[in-house]
Amino acid sequence: MTHKISQKIVSYKVLTKDNTATVPEPQKSLESMHENVERPEMLLGSTYKIKTPQSEHALYITINDMLLNQGTPHEERRPYEIFINSKNMEHFQWVLALTRVISAVFRKGGDACFLVEELKAVFDPRGGYFKKGGVFMPSLVAEIGYAIEAHMKHIGMIKPTAMTDHQKQFLAEKRREFEALHGDSNEQSFPEKAVLCNKCSTKAMVLMDGCMTCLNCGDSKCG
Repeated sequence: MTHKISQKIVSYKVLTKDNTATVPEPQKSLESMHENVERPEMLLGSTYKIKTPQSEHALYITINDMLLNQGTPHEERRPYEIFINSKNMEHFQWVLALTRVISAVFRKGGDACFLVEELKAVFDPRGGYFKKGGVFMPSLVAEIGYAIEAHMKHIGMIKPTAMTDHQKQFLAEKRREFEALHGDSNEQSFPEKAVLCNKCSTKAMVLMDGCMTCLNCGDSKCG
């Protein structure tokens, strides 16, 4: 029996009865998300609640994941579909369209993390709103983006960047200095004189030593 060699030979090995059994079997290719993957009977899911001052009723975002390469060292969860439910029917049409588009991107495969930044960058022309803790949300779409980001961090698609102990200590010292100068002490939130930080969207930026510094994320106009 003959075989046609279509590629350049880079090495060879003569098989005998003694070493035939040691030839490794070809490795099974890793399973990845793609648009033709078959939906299993059960999916793992998480639900996130969004309550905004713009609506009496909350939104509930449910993201279902597929478990790929189950039982192997390469096991991973990847989002497969998203649903958004609410008693408020005002946004029903565009919310339904948004969920279908996002679900299609999930099932397409590849790196879907870009969706987070795209959604978070959407601004409501009527103005955004502040959440508890002074976090500014430019729009309802942006808050949906934050919920998807939280889910992607939960399943390991996005690696959270935690501050070092040195950075935490530096921010704590800056906060104490500011409170000592202005007599503004509130352990539950940031100083009342703080303004919105463009990096973390939190009302936590104060003027310290002639430089605007965020007491939440550490961003500084002086570098």
